[in-house]
Amino acid sequence: MHLTQENNLNVDAKLLNIENLSISTQDQPLLEGLNLHLQARDTLAIVGESGSGKTISCLAMMGLLPEKLKTSGRIIIDSKNILEIDEKTQTHIRGRQIAMIFQEPSTTLNPLHRVEKIVGENFILQGGSKAKAQQQVIQLLKDVGIANPEYILKRYPHELSGGQKQRVMIAAALALQPKILIADEPTTALDVILQTQILELLKSLQSKYGMALILISHDLNLVRRYADELIVLHKGQVVEQGKLQQIFEHPTSVYTQQLLDHDLGFAEQHSTSHKILSVQQLNVKYPIRRGFFNRIQGYTNAVENVNFELNQGEALGVVGESGSGKSSLALALVRLIKSEGQINFLGQDINRLEQKALRKIRSDLQIVFQDPFGSLNPRMTVGQIIAEGLKVKAIADKEIKQQVESALIKVELAEGFQHRYPHELSGGQRQRVALARALVVRPKLLILDEPTSALDRTTQKAMIQLLRRLQQTEHLSYIFISHDLNVVKALCHKVMVLRHAKVVEYQPTEQLFNTPKTEYTKQLIAASC
Repeated sequence: MHLTQENNLNVDAKLLNIENLSISTQDQPLLEGLNLHLQARDTLAIVGESGSGKTISCLAMMGLLPEKLKTSGRIIIDSKNILEIDEKTQTHIRGRQIAMIFQEPSTTLNPLHRVEKIVGENFILQGGSKAKAQQQVIQLLKDVGIANPEYILKRYPHELSGGQKQRVMIAAALALQPKILIADEPTTALDVILQTQILELLKSLQSKYGMALILISHDLNLVRRYADELIVLHKGQVVEQGKLQQIFEHPTSVYTQQLLDHDLGFAEQHSTSHKILSVQQLNVKYPIRRGFFNRIQGYTNAVENVNFELNQGEALGVVGESGSGKSSLALALVRLIKSEGQINFLGQDINRLEQKALRKIRSDLQIVFQDPFGSLNPRMTVGQIIAEGLKVKAIADKEIKQQVESALIKVELAEGFQHRYPHELSGGQRQRVALARALVVRPKLLILDEPTSALDRTTQKAMIQLLRRLQQTEHLSYIFISHDLNVVKALCHKVMVLRHAKVVEYQPTEQLFNTPKTEYTKQLIAASC
């Protein structure tokens, strides 16, 4: 049963009432004294850095808190206190009264189920036939802006793009016509154009069906265009609450002022005229395999005829929407995937090097991957992770220990961090460890693939300042891959814009921001403001 406009709610109806909600572990408060109420069509943004209490408060609204946590206060939905009702009643409320789009669709969507089952499961549980459920799923997929629902219906999550996964998540959440929809960081891993599309979609669905909407984000500026009310959380406490426009114009807390003060200006020029990298006519192609025997039927271009140069101490930003070729370019530069063309680094063509020579040059050319949690070995301590690149160099253990300590100091982590494991660290700390692992071998060029995409604005700002300082003290060159033009603006001296595998614009940063040449670049800049 898909949503219809007849299901519109009474605008004056109070759908959610939270009174003095507090959540804690045995010895640590996670959220203190949260109060709020929501009516139909309200849009509330809850903003704060990692660990501020945003997600834990929404899990409480959903009745999904771990049992070991202590709670006090009241969460009233459909005249029932969520904190006191049994699991059966909670399950009935969940999906019908309140639903949630979780932060990471790749881990939330069951990889073993097709889209048809993921979205249609609730229809079947209500006693509907498979044929009817399929029609309802197709309609829902249309509602969330998927152009070819009959095709997507039979796909698995890994066969979908980031934007498609997010739309499938929204469709699944809407299946039982909830009156309240929570979106937890719904656009974190998406490029700026997709971010705008997803948030516009959520607002359109809200307007059409009369839902209340709760947007969870670490980015105050992202929610500015979409929310009416705002709650700012910091270390589990409400530091600001009220009308969004009022808070933006007159923030009362220092923390809110810091969140709003995100503009770091343009990157300062410290580069030399010494060229360290020249890329000519670079092409990356992926095979298209079909049929029972998985035979190659053709090729798709991931990177097409890309040319650029980089000087010592210079930073190049590579931007573009998802699937534009950014990450394929990065992998080709360090020869982790095959490519055609010239990659001349420090006078040597990387594509022509034998394995022995390639291993030698890789100390000078390092890559920091997008997801530090996925690229850091969970069974190794931070010290072991950073030392790994030194083990092949036949360096004495004492010197390895000194170099690990030095790398930790460079990324502003205390010495005690070397004994911790990745799961014990915050997102920003994990990113610093990944950076330390690359720095310990003293590279000349660092390729950074979306290093700040999952970080809150405060942590992001600190990371940019760290990268700026390291560039000067270590005389580093950067290739900085990002979908966030505000970060690129603060760190990079030149920007290359990719679209559909091709370079559509390549200019000095300030010139690109002030006088973009292509309509696509103008769209990227407008979406990031």
